[in-house]
Amino acid sequence: MEILNFEFPSSKVKARRAHVGVVGSGDLEILMEPSVDGETRVTIQTSVTGFVDTWKAVIERFLQQHPEAANIEIHDFGATPGTVALRLQQAVEVSKS
Repeated sequence: MEILNFEFPSSKVKARRAHVGVVGSGDLEILMEPSVDGETRVTIQTSVTGFVDTWKAVIERFLQQHPEAANIEIHDFGATPGTVALRLQQAVEVSKS
């Protein structure tokens, strides 16, 4: 099990909390909530080690499209980068509904 932490400056406040996915399905779970200090903090707990650069690239790409200030927790059980990107997009959509 590996735990990764990233911090990024952000320009918008996220709308509201969101919870998408289920880690028990062999996929991943994302919990998102607004950040009060204009920063985006991402904590990733993953069962697959050695992919720090891949995780960072996926998160940076996501934040280029959605620069909301948020605290994001990701619980991963071997999801592909494409699945991670889709779940992050889902979380944004849920937070706006």
